[in-house]
Amino acid sequence: MLIKLKRAYEAPARADGYRVLVERLWPRGVSKDEAALDRWLKDIAPSPELRNWYGHDPEKWPEFQQRYQRELMANNDQVEVLRALCEQKTVTFIYAAKDEEHNSAVVLKAFLDG
Repeated sequence: MLIKLKRAYEAPARADGYRVLVERLWPRGVSKDEAALDRWLKDIAPSPELRNWYGHDPEKWPEFQQRYQRELMANNDQVEVLRALCEQKTVTFIYAAKDEEHNSAVVLKAFLDG
């Protein structure tokens, strides 16, 4: 599997392959044309409760990773859809967070790679 990560605010590139938005909310200020998405998997993103609890606080990062992984384990249908895509082609997970090291796309990639 070749999974890449990219912010929604970066320009799409041919090397991105299949572009999947892995956010529950649409990125602010990004049009559908600018996003150039192939798919939007809202339900693979962290639950609203988890997202609100985390609030992009790096101190909560270790606990966020554990909680999100538990949500992913309970969300087998969406995980299998994404896994099947990733096994067929290069896939880029598109995310909106400013922090490129501490966001749900990083956890999702690690979960699928693991």
